[in-house]
Amino acid sequence: MPLNDFVSVTIVTYNSGRFIKRCLESVLEQRYPNREILVIDNASTDGTTDILEPFEDRVKIVYNEENIGFAAAQNQAIAASRGDWILTLNPDVLLLPDFIQELVDAGNVDSRCGTVCGKLLSITATFDLPEKQLVDSTGIYFTPMLRHLDRGSLEVDNGHYTKPEYVFGATAAAALYRRTMIDDIALDGDFFDPDFFVYREDADVAWRAQLMNWRCVYTPDARGYHVRNVLPGNRRALPPEINMHSVKNRFLMRIKNITPGLYRRYGMSILWRDLVVLGACVLHEHSSLKAFWYVARNWRRFMEKRAEIMRHMRVDEEYMASWFSNEPVAKPAPRFAARLHAIRAQNPRTPASPSNGGPTQKSRGASRRL
Repeated sequence: MPLNDFVSVTIVTYNSGRFIKRCLESVLEQRYPNREILVIDNASTDGTTDILEPFEDRVKIVYNEENIGFAAAQNQAIAASRGDWILTLNPDVLLLPDFIQELVDAGNVDSRCGTVCGKLLSITATFDLPEKQLVDSTGIYFTPMLRHLDRGSLEVDNGHYTKPEYVFGATAAAALYRRTMIDDIALDGDFFDPDFFVYREDADVAWRAQLMNWRCVYTPDARGYHVRNVLPGNRRALPPEINMHSVKNRFLMRIKNITPGLYRRYGMSILWRDLVVLGACVLHEHSSLKAFWYVARNWRRFMEKRAEIMRHMRVDEEYMASWFSNEPVAKPAPRFAARLHAIRAQNPRTPASPSNGGPTQKSRGASRRL
């Protein structure tokens, strides 16, 4: 029987005027009809609110009086939503027309799949395609140093990452979360940890979900485009506040989620990276030193969160250790393709037309705009 899962698309804006119109248009053009769109604006001052106004008849929009951060604003949107699935979306993302349908179909293959991600490709801030199409993300993975990175990031898209696979987690720039999982792993009613404010909150959710035996599946058939501003090599170009949250959240995420076995196995790698981070803050990035004070001041509260997570841990140490590697880890999804085919047979869709099937490719060296 056909699936009619309701999807809530949740978007947080903060001075997102250059992107949000195109993002909303791509969501409204989705062929998946059973959806709602919610936007939480975190007190933008760049004209974002003026751009949002014409969408108020089709999109539920809340205008916050202050910037409460990405994590808290996403929680605000999730609490106001009605969906069986929640699609968190950054305002600098553009979706191809079947993106939501492909994610929902993939998520329904496995009842323990709590997160679904697609193939995000890179575009410039002006929505131009680069001369060589680059991958933005096909899921996230963790290294033994506890760095979390996007699988495939900045690789040329030459036809790889073509199979459905289980991955550690998804970037919240475009991640579909099952409501059942959200309710199961939330702490004090919060899915994203508001202490993170911004950055790494999706990696924290992914780690917590894995500890509680929820899976994340990657499907290559859901495709979108993302303007990514935060990359490991461009810290100096980022606002000091973002870098401070990055440092703070590295330690907060570990306090909450790491298991003793991971520490025993990778303790020296973790320590080495900690020393690099601390040294960089002391010598160069002084504004990030307050991250350590924040962690120390709230240590007891963070340990209470950890205790709650560990009480609900449903996997063993070997399983968790299998996800931490210097190379991206993905695990096979046996029989996934056959089950997905059966789901698609129950849910026929309109064939893509030339006008909305994707970006137009022009001659080499010419500008290519979505």
